[in-house]
Amino acid sequence: MNKILEVDLTHRTTHEKALNPGIVRSFIGGRGLGTWILWDRANPMMDPLSPKSPLIFLTGPLTGIAPGGAHTCVIFKSPLTEITLGRSITGAQWGPELKSAGYDGLIIEGRADSPVYLYINNSDVEIRDANHLWGKTTIETDELLKESLDDACFRTLCIGPAGENLVKYAGILQEYHRAAGRGGGGCVMGSKNLKAISVRGSNNIPIEKPDEFFKIRSEVEVKLKSARESTRRGY
Repeated sequence: MNKILEVDLTHRTTHEKALNPGIVRSFIGGRGLGTWILWDRANPMMDPLSPKSPLIFLTGPLTGIAPGGAHTCVIFKSPLTEITLGRSITGAQWGPELKSAGYDGLIIEGRADSPVYLYINNSDVEIRDANHLWGKTTIETDELLKESLDDACFRTLCIGPAGENLVKYAGILQEYHRAAGRGGGGCVMGSKNLKAISVRGSNNIPIEKPDEFFKIRSEVEVKLKSARESTRRGY
């Protein structure tokens, strides 16, 4: 999608930023690009729970278009170690939904003065009050947001009481049973008073060479189905 969404929770502002093609090609994928962004914006001595410490969510070039391409990489300074990079990956539909909304990723900085959640519906982006969600479990949060947004297709990443209370190994949950569970990303999210990120997208994801891509994708799908059938038969 060639752009990311930057969010400043302190000033409650958002803006889109174009990705640098050279950087994207040099650091391929959510893990590579996210690590570069963290290196560019943080320093080894920065407190992981500082408002200035970035929390980065990035998809990869195949997210939303390839078999198994449903992953999101979360990058941050780990509150568990205080100095090293924290990286965690979650699957399911949040990543493809973000890309369909028009973004390859999010960079979140700052700290809200009260609990908030981030609402993204294509280019409609809002930082909304989340006082009514604070203290809720992740399952309760997901269900309440789907109900209030009146659309079951919204995909949500959220934290529970552990993240709110800055438990250093707290994870970030989505869709009841998926998690970015390593490194303490939920703790970083809680330190920013960010309860959840709900995303809905309806844009097509552009492919530079669609004929070549779909030919290869079809071949991969055949191999995956064959492997699955062999596994079921016990081969």
